[in-house]
Amino acid sequence: MKKHLLTVLLSGSVLLLTACNDSNDHDDSSTPPTNTSDINTIKNPVVGTTAYTKTDMSAIAGDSVVMTYKMKGINGTEVQANAMVFTPRTAAPVGGWPIVAWAHGTTGVADICAPSRNEMNAAIQGMIAKLLAEGFVVVAPDYEGLGEPSGKEIHPFLNVKSEGYSITDAVVATHQWLGTKASSKWMSIGHSQGGQAALGAAQYAARANLNYKGTVAVAPASNLGMILQGGELSVIGSTPDIQIPVYAQLDTYTALIAAGLKNPHPSTDYSQVFQKPTDKIAAQAESVCAEDLGNLFGQAMGQYAAINKTLTGYPRTVPNFLSLPVVKTFIDTESKPLSVLVTTPITIYQGSADTTVPKVATDTLIGDATKLGTKINYIQTAEWNHNTAYTLNIDNIVFDAKEMLSK
Repeated sequence: MKKHLLTVLLSGSVLLLTACNDSNDHDDSSTPPTNTSDINTIKNPVVGTTAYTKTDMSAIAGDSVVMTYKMKGINGTEVQANAMVFTPRTAAPVGGWPIVAWAHGTTGVADICAPSRNEMNAAIQGMIAKLLAEGFVVVAPDYEGLGEPSGKEIHPFLNVKSEGYSITDAVVATHQWLGTKASSKWMSIGHSQGGQAALGAAQYAARANLNYKGTVAVAPASNLGMILQGGELSVIGSTPDIQIPVYAQLDTYTALIAAGLKNPHPSTDYSQVFQKPTDKIAAQAESVCAEDLGNLFGQAMGQYAAINKTLTGYPRTVPNFLSLPVVKTFIDTESKPLSVLVTTPITIYQGSADTTVPKVATDTLIGDATKLGTKINYIQTAEWNHNTAYTLNIDNIVFDAKEMLSK
């Protein structure tokens, strides 16, 4: 299959429950979220730090660490998560360094896929270098359940509240770890799943109880049902060589969603979403990363097509799986960012050539958010695809961060 269609997931890709004041209370997933989330009062949130060594950041960063921190998880209980933290090489100014939270794109749900366990790609490294040079601390969470210390919690993939809390609680821990070296000012930047996560941070920014200044989201994941169904329609009647890369990417997202749902809903089974024997491929979402999972889906379809000369009859997803109650609630509610009014600045970059998060999904997201009164600076061109909407705008994103944090 065409590997490049799946690698975009790794450079940046796409949850909602009502907050409770007690960390042992469980959230009600049917209740609409609010942007007045419970305040983070976790004591001693930093569990520990170790050196981040997967990529040599010594030329651009003072400290480069993997910080293990405490956060409120999707089920309302306190869990541990990891985040990379990078500090400028210059001395902290009076008032401290502002904090920029970087939210990464889809890597998978298996622990081995956590960014802190892997080498950083050049584009992200370059952006972090520019942010550090501007005098900002960068904290980059793995997200809840992704590479977390116990190895038992599954990452709740594309769950807006989980992503938002992963960011807010990482920022709180970073702020406490740095003490007077850190400012109370912070903002978030993200691409694809990370764009969705950054919008989740905006929605739940009150939890950090710091000075949230704004959000930059690039091709943010949203309207997942539209994306999945639109992807299917886009290759109807095409030959297998056209269909396979698209189907493999869609099935990868679907398998990761099914895996993530097993965190709040342990009884979720892959056979509820995928037909047999494809459900066995989907189950490997818990042990391999997104690109490899996509290749497994593609290889199986390729073998079928080589024999049958068509994909008609190939056992992919269960018909109408989107109507499964747990999936429907996730699609309609828990994966939707900007579902309440957000008053802090938001800039969104989107390209019309994006086939991973199509422009129509982002247009719909912005239209719905605007109806609630949220104001969004929407920057779009026909040329950008899912990857270049981020890579070609790194200087602009850094400028946006400077503007937001200067106020």
